[in-house]
Amino acid sequence: MRKTKGFTFRNIFRHPPKISLTRPRLFKAYSFVPFSPFAMLDPNILILGSIVLGIAIVERILERWGVIDLVDQFSKVMCFILPVTFYSALIYFFATFIF
Repeated sequence: MRKTKGFTFRNIFRHPPKISLTRPRLFKAYSFVPFSPFAMLDPNILILGSIVLGIAIVERILERWGVIDLVDQFSKVMCFILPVTFYSALIYFFATFIF
């Protein structure tokens, strides 16, 4: 038969912890969230912005020509289209931006 050796709780945890033999390695940390202003040059966002800008320019030209009824209709439509376009472009930008 083998002889069983007993350990007490104090004997096990009395000794100070051993010094680690491995040295901590130095490593370079890189950011995984690169933000570049060139990310705003997405073709879809540029197309949406140019369409809205073009409609605004056409509205100003019609105002100078004196076609106030048509300008009034444009302004009623643009009050709905501009916020919808802005928020949809913002959601699209953050949905396609790689974080």
